[in-house]
Amino acid sequence: MELVDRLLAGDRRALARLISQIENDGAEARQALAALYPHTGHAHLVGVTGAPGTGKSTLVNEMAKVWRGRGQTVGIVAVDPTSPFSGGALLGDRIRMRDLTGDPGVFIRSMATRGSLGGLARATGDAVKALDAAGFDIVMIETVGAGQAEVDIARTAHTTLVVEAPGFGDDVQAIKAGILEIADVLVVNKADQPGAESTARALMAMLSLGNLRRNWQAPLLKTVATEGRGVAEVVDAVIRHRAYLEASGELARHERARVASELNTLLREALVARLLRRVQDGQLEAAIDRVLAREVDPHTVVEELIASVGSSP
Repeated sequence: MELVDRLLAGDRRALARLISQIENDGAEARQALAALYPHTGHAHLVGVTGAPGTGKSTLVNEMAKVWRGRGQTVGIVAVDPTSPFSGGALLGDRIRMRDLTGDPGVFIRSMATRGSLGGLARATGDAVKALDAAGFDIVMIETVGAGQAEVDIARTAHTTLVVEAPGFGDDVQAIKAGILEIADVLVVNKADQPGAESTARALMAMLSLGNLRRNWQAPLLKTVATEGRGVAEVVDAVIRHRAYLEASGELARHERARVASELNTLLREALVARLLRRVQDGQLEAAIDRVLAREVDPHTVVEELIASVGSSP
């Protein structure tokens, strides 16, 4: 395919076009991804998550600058809330990370969630594959900032950064282990603001309760991303975590778990789509009416639909 050849040759317009096709779930995109898949598996995937307002975008911007200063190429997928009017990303890459524009070693793409939960867009994983195949050394994935439920990033990224900041209900946030459990590196940004020390102490107390997932002890680092302070140390921590993953065998286990999760999701979606295609016209609407009339419960209706589809030619 011409698009694949252009992308592998370093054509950024081909990369942008493919990601647009991925977002639209086109058949051409699937063919391109199949051709590109043997060229993936080289980039280090770094997820950045945390509550809105903690400075994730600024931190991603500064980390990209550090990596570029070290000769690494960086791809960035920034997941934004969806516009209720256009369906596109509310923020968009036009107003974020402006000082990275024009750098041929950096590619930034904003992506709308389009109703997906967990902090990522449905197309994020495939967009990351495209960036990986395009030869970027580092691929950073900034989540939408949904909060506690935003843990899908841990299944996608090799290294997950959780960004906190003072003024977000420090003690309460610290005892919410859900999002802290996915942290490979914990960052207290805006460390020059009042309450930063209190935030750091609360988070450190939570981390000291024990390693909740694995042998890696997540470091807690302080940054002032707007000034670039502490950012190089965060990049160094990501590099150390990568070395740990490779030395311990965790990288291979993580990749296997990621593939298993992806196949499970794709299989579920494909089976549901196939089932719905075989449901007869009006059958689903009739089932909805029966449930609304309290004639039957939803579980029974689903079993009936599956049984009817299974017996149909």
